[in-house]
Amino acid sequence: MTFDKEKILGECNKLCKNTLMETLCIEYIDVGENHVTARMPVTPKVHQPDGVLHGGATVALAESVGSVASVIFLNSKEYYIRGIEIAANHIKSIREGYVYAKAVALHKGRTTQLWEIKVVDEKNNLISACKLTTIALPK
Repeated sequence: MTFDKEKILGECNKLCKNTLMETLCIEYIDVGENHVTARMPVTPKVHQPDGVLHGGATVALAESVGSVASVIFLNSKEYYIRGIEIAANHIKSIREGYVYAKAVALHKGRTTQLWEIKVVDEKNNLISACKLTTIALPK
């Protein structure tokens, strides 16, 4: 697949306007042949009451990066992409900094796609391990 990395990242970040991704300050920062990476700041805005990253915010980051990966790698002019299942194992807490979610394709089928998404901190410590299944629905 030949593509313009900066153009794709720009388009993905434009899609975030007025969405949950903008609310959570999610930014797409890397794309490659088989992966997409996004980052999210860990601030009180995404904390649970005791001051650590909320698991729901982590899952929102994971689903966002996996879903946009499906949009990039499929013909999004012909298909809607929807998440149909997500599983997350939260391994470690974090109070500040950034978390990075990298979606790597395990299966890129015409109808369903399976993504492995590792969420790590700035020191590459595993925060959460996620798996997302998306479906491509004809428009």
